[in-house]
Amino acid sequence: MDSIDRKIINLLRINAKIPIAELSLKIGISGAAIHKRIKKLESKKIFSGSQINIDPKRVGFTTLAFIGIYLEKAVDVNFAIKKLHEIDEITECHYTTGDWSILIKIFCKNNEHLMKLLNERIQAIKGISRTETYISLDQQISRQIKI
Repeated sequence: MDSIDRKIINLLRINAKIPIAELSLKIGISGAAIHKRIKKLESKKIFSGSQINIDPKRVGFTTLAFIGIYLEKAVDVNFAIKKLHEIDEITECHYTTGDWSILIKIFCKNNEHLMKLLNERIQAIKGISRTETYISLDQQISRQIKI
């Protein structure tokens, strides 16, 4: 990966829909070269595809929470993650070091919805001993890593 690849990635990071012609003008190489480099970066799995970003609040999910999950035993992690994967409101799941075994990010319609998911779905998973929930008041930074 050279400086041109980094420029391409950083421009795509800001706007994944930027036209090849605009990338070409900003970087100073042909559109064909840009296209070839993007395909090479994708084949190396440096990045893949593009995505839309849904604004959860605009579709009725006004509560964002982070939940630290304690497991009874470390061997329960695969089963717990498999069950957590079935909960559509969970958008991220991390196997972590520290006090928790798992940290999840979850979007809910409101606090009642969050409580229902905690009580009936998350804490009911075999192997989960307890949870700690942190409700986000406002997201201050959201971005991809700069290369």
